[in-house]
Amino acid sequence: MNIPLRRYWDLLAAHIKPQRGRFALLTVLLLGSIGLQIVSPQIVRTFIDAATTGRAVEWLATAALAFIGIALLQQVVSVSASYIGENVAWTATNALRAELARHCLRLDMSFHNDVSPGELIERIDGDVMELSNFFSQLVVRVLGNLVLMLGIVLAVLLEDWRVGAGFAVFSVITLYVMNQVRGLAIPHQKALREANADLFGYLEERLAGTEDIRASGAVDFVILGLYKLMYRIQCHWRRTAGKFVIIQGTAGVLLAVGMVVAFGAGYVLFKSGAATIGTVYLLTSYIGLLRRPIRELTQQVENLQNIGASIERLSDLRAIESKIKNGTATGFPAGPLALRFDGVSFAYKESDPVLQELSFELQPGAVLGLLGRTGSGKTTLARLVFRLYDPTAGRVSLGGVDVCAAELQALRQRVAMVTQEVQLFQASVRDNLTFFDRAIPDERVLAVIEELELTDWYRALPEGLGTVLETGGRGLSAGEAQLLAFARVFLRDPGLVILDEASSRLDPVTEQRIERAVDKLLQDRTSIVIAHRLGTLHRADDVMILSGGRVIEYGDRGRLAADPASRFYSLLQTGLEEWLA
Repeated sequence: MNIPLRRYWDLLAAHIKPQRGRFALLTVLLLGSIGLQIVSPQIVRTFIDAATTGRAVEWLATAALAFIGIALLQQVVSVSASYIGENVAWTATNALRAELARHCLRLDMSFHNDVSPGELIERIDGDVMELSNFFSQLVVRVLGNLVLMLGIVLAVLLEDWRVGAGFAVFSVITLYVMNQVRGLAIPHQKALREANADLFGYLEERLAGTEDIRASGAVDFVILGLYKLMYRIQCHWRRTAGKFVIIQGTAGVLLAVGMVVAFGAGYVLFKSGAATIGTVYLLTSYIGLLRRPIRELTQQVENLQNIGASIERLSDLRAIESKIKNGTATGFPAGPLALRFDGVSFAYKESDPVLQELSFELQPGAVLGLLGRTGSGKTTLARLVFRLYDPTAGRVSLGGVDVCAAELQALRQRVAMVTQEVQLFQASVRDNLTFFDRAIPDERVLAVIEELELTDWYRALPEGLGTVLETGGRGLSAGEAQLLAFARVFLRDPGLVILDEASSRLDPVTEQRIERAVDKLLQDRTSIVIAHRLGTLHRADDVMILSGGRVIEYGDRGRLAADPASRFYSLLQTGLEEWLA
């Protein structure tokens, strides 16, 4: 399986073009280095012929000093070319990493449900690392050595057209054979990288669940799974290594043939008097010089196996398109937003519907209490409002705008959700609250902190808003983390808030602070409260009960609570927590 070099270039071209200046300098250095390598044997040939014909010692000393100077200059030029090549490669591939990360963040949730974080890390970092390593060597070694081979052939042609023709035929055959064998290991290398990605995903998932694994006595089972993945990696590695042996053996045979040609041609020319001893040295020196590009091209062929698999995986990743297409509508009205579901159905898998013909309307400023057992569709309903998924049938409208026609950024700016699980980043307090939005002034952030009764906490921070929080919010209490999540919503000022009851795991004192914050959060906003406890429902204007993805009861909270025939009345009597368990 051969991968055209064009695909390597296409992946990086957009990120290399801004570096045209450095690329031009790199080209000059490469050509200079190659020219110096070809000139050096010519000086030695002249030195040998001069020495054998009795030229003056001063002349020989001058030739020797010229050779040393050119050798030193060639090393300086070669190191400079390597440095610039590495610099260009790292700049381009870092930009590619950013492009791929941005692309993945824009993909829909179905993609992220199917691909583990470990696999994404392996693709965006591991595969791009292979690309960087190869590209930095591609320019310096592959292209440079190809030009060096051409220069050697031209130099030999100037000495003797017959020997030059032999060198040319040998070079063409060598390049053709190496190009034919370079793709042997790509399928196995691709499988090896995929197996490594599976290992990263496995480790990421198991390390995240270390406490549960230990508590349930499943350590041995997890280690067994690790052994199986490592065995799979070993099998693919052995197959890949076997193909590399073929590539290396092919290169060895070609080099042996080249040496035979060089020594044979030199012997014949010298015996016939057509060449001096210096010319014979020149030919053998050039074939020795030719060995290096062949050897390095062989090494890069091996790298092509790694990069070929990475290119395929990165190209596949870039080709994935989000099922959620960005709309153009941005005209959401100010203030509380109306929400309407018209015959909405949805299924993560076609054979397993989660919501079925769901219809309701929530007036601006109203609060809807949403009840249902686990799996009834409550979270899915919220995801459809955010447009993390699109309904398979029906229509969801917000403020009179079909969410499927809305611009995603505008939609998600007007909708906010607070859950029990708060995601905090290893970044400053300000960045955690504003989600890295520099347009929000510090005064506004401080006003929200005071409004949510976080002033004492803020005053204890050593660097104020610049204080860096630990990953996951370590060092914060559950209540503080929850209030920070509320602060994010206040700073955005959305028209619709979805609240997945945030106080169900807090102590009574902290819960009171959270309850006061919730009152402020829901004021002058349309709200959906996914209830887990009875205490939250006193804010609701209407109550909706879901079961099996369908609405089994919907109406005014006060009316349903007073109707002995309603399901809500029964839940109040028997206890909501028991029913939801």
